[in-house]
Amino acid sequence: MRRVEHVMGFPVSLRVDDPDVPDGPADAVFAWLREVDRRFSPFREDSEVSRYGRGELPAGALSADLAEVLALGEEFRRATGGAFDVRLPGRGLDPCAVVKGWSVQRAAELLTGAGLRRFCLNAGGDVAVSGGPWRVGVRHPGHADRLCAVLEVSDGGVATSARYERGDHILDGRTGLPATGLDSLTVVAPTLTEADAVATAAFALGEEGVAWAAAREGCEVFAVLPGGRVLRTPGVPVAA
Repeated sequence: MRRVEHVMGFPVSLRVDDPDVPDGPADAVFAWLREVDRRFSPFREDSEVSRYGRGELPAGALSADLAEVLALGEEFRRATGGAFDVRLPGRGLDPCAVVKGWSVQRAAELLTGAGLRRFCLNAGGDVAVSGGPWRVGVRHPGHADRLCAVLEVSDGGVATSARYERGDHILDGRTGLPATGLDSLTVVAPTLTEADAVATAAFALGEEGVAWAAAREGCEVFAVLPGGRVLRTPGVPVAA
């Protein structure tokens, strides 16, 4: 089964290779992602995130989901010494760097909870896979039509933070300035929640973020620095 929808501002594709796949699990995945967009988008005036950011909701009135997202953001803020922060001057509360991986991981868990075993869920280039091996391409940061690596992943998450699609959009929370020490950084982790947040946090740290991400349990890192130099951990699952 294959299905693609545009949700949360980017294409989300689902491929399931199990035999006899019912429509229900896929419907649940895309319904959940649309719900996440409604509730957590900082670009929607009526979202829970926007209302909380404006001070219209007390902390005690937050949903369990938003409380979890904010706790994850605080965990990574502390772990990076403030380089990663969901609250940045001029932007207000923007937990998107946590929400994307967290929500897609939840969607993957809906699939496994429905009994599906072999699938690939790709959300704007960040991928949650199960029952592989699956091959995941890492785009060359300087050439949109080329790959600089192909990873082989059976179960887990793969996420990339980079400058090539949206420019210098990731800020170093310590300075408020764009993070420019890396061209791209890809993280492979047991969950997409971890992979996506670690990739963004490490990118905000700059070149020092490669070692920081590599030191996190279960994380493998493939980074491209300005000038084309590559740093990678020994366990990066590069396909033969």
